[in-house]
Amino acid sequence: MTVVADHTRRTERRGPQARREARIGLLFVLPCFLLFLAFRFGPGVAGVLMSFTDYTLTGGGKFIGVDNFTRLWADPLFWKSLKVTVLYTVLAVPGTLIASVALALLTRRAFRGSKVFRSVFFLPVVTSLVLAATVFVWIFSTGGPWATFVSWFGMSDESWLTSDTLVVPALAVVGIWSRFGYGMLILLARMQDIPRELEEAALTDGAGPWQRFRHIVLPQLRPALFFLAVIETTASFQVFDAVYTMTGGGPANASYTLVFQLYDAGFKYFDLGYASAIGVALFVLTLVVAVVQRLVIGKDQ
Repeated sequence: MTVVADHTRRTERRGPQARREARIGLLFVLPCFLLFLAFRFGPGVAGVLMSFTDYTLTGGGKFIGVDNFTRLWADPLFWKSLKVTVLYTVLAVPGTLIASVALALLTRRAFRGSKVFRSVFFLPVVTSLVLAATVFVWIFSTGGPWATFVSWFGMSDESWLTSDTLVVPALAVVGIWSRFGYGMLILLARMQDIPRELEEAALTDGAGPWQRFRHIVLPQLRPALFFLAVIETTASFQVFDAVYTMTGGGPANASYTLVFQLYDAGFKYFDLGYASAIGVALFVLTLVVAVVQRLVIGKDQ
């Protein structure tokens, strides 16, 4: 009892000193924390405020209410770019998830050269997308490797990047290529945590590869798949590098995405208020899609 009482008294004496040390520590951390808030959230808050003004590089800045959003609602180019962005997302996100799952399954077991394969599959993630997009311009060009390949199946050998209907799928292929390595790494880490006993028991009961994947592996991957779905959807809604490098929004605005419209409005026409309104609309759309994904994929997580 004496030892407990001595420990209690030392703890009580330590209390004010510990709180004082904590306050001093917070004072040291406060400058970095304020800088983080300023540079992390400051531009976002400024963009929201700017969306309610007529700000341009040549002047303005007067509060105009929701005029930018009214203009955005009536802008056919906005709806065109939204359609292109949604189409790109619908193609790129499922394709990336499927490729990630397939490659994670392929490399989950250790075999000779497995680490090399994992490194090669992850290489596109750390490769400059602008450099890769430049190479893909040649791949998709008329008479290029891809056009030659599809011509074997009776398809036209014209460049996909000059086709109104094929340009978005071509961009989606580039997006999948540049992102599947990241998803593979996340899913591979999750697969390696699945107890081997579960699959061995299912194998003993006569379950085939598809049954083991569907009933054992896939349910264990749901949290990781939800995370990847949100990350990949956000990245797809913000696609810009490949579009700028490969098509410039063409042909005839067939690959004109929301971020490309934001770029044109802000840095080509210097209509920063309207560009900020596009950015706010993009943020709201991304948030809504993330909430829907949470309800559909991650509701049990």
